[in-house]
Amino acid sequence: MTQQSPAPADEAVPSATLTPTQAFDALYAFCAPALVRQTYLLTGRRELAREAVERAFQLAWQNWPQVARDRDPAGWVRAVAHECALSPWHRFRLRYRQPEAPPAGAADRALLEAFLQLPPTYRRTLLLYDGVGLDLPETAAETEASTPAAARRLTHARQAVADRLPELADPAALNRRMAELASAEILRSAQPPAVRGCAERQTRFWTRSALAFTATIIAATTLTLRTAPTHYEAPIGPARAISGVPAEVGLGPLSAGERALEAKLRRSAENGPERVVPLAR
Repeated sequence: MTQQSPAPADEAVPSATLTPTQAFDALYAFCAPALVRQTYLLTGRRELAREAVERAFQLAWQNWPQVARDRDPAGWVRAVAHECALSPWHRFRLRYRQPEAPPAGAADRALLEAFLQLPPTYRRTLLLYDGVGLDLPETAAETEASTPAAARRLTHARQAVADRLPELADPAALNRRMAELASAEILRSAQPPAVRGCAERQTRFWTRSALAFTATIIAATTLTLRTAPTHYEAPIGPARAISGVPAEVGLGPLSAGERALEAKLRRSAENGPERVVPLAR
């Protein structure tokens, strides 16, 4: 159950001769089996344990330059796998709403049930300290807690398990039983090429999605610049009635005075003075 650090590079293949693919495959072969067993203890689900570990290694391959330079690549992958496994979003997935078949042995079922009754943070602290073998500061750092908080979680977790299973009050006995429980299950993980291939497909998908989204934004911006008005146009106000304008009136019959004036003007035009006509010389 305890996961030791990888052997120094000079005892096997010199690190300078390892390609990124070889280094990743070596890390996967060393860490994946133990990580699947640890994650099974955290979740009680075999398929979720495998899925969380594969997802952690996919992220490791996508960020391999950063992971390869990390002082503890195995710890980097372990932290990601545990966080993926304990994500609260799994409760909304249909495949994980139904409980899985418990272990075959009665003692194993009792231990797993006691372990799963703990809060996720207590469960993870107990696993890292008594199962993986980290010291208290390392456990606190990986669970993003202070050292006193990690110590309190560890004490309460041990006490909760001992209340249900008094024979496991001794941490050494608890460590041994956790290792036996995890080893009793048949837990498999994918091969490194399959994990790397899935990570590369995801990278290509997100890269193409980002490019398509960027192209869409550029096209929308260009269309907006071409169709937007170049000057300010005052908005047309709502129609309203205009008062104070006289109504249009049509011509009616002439009055007596108007008829007399009209007759006078006509007589003047017929019998008026002779027009001035230029004389030819």
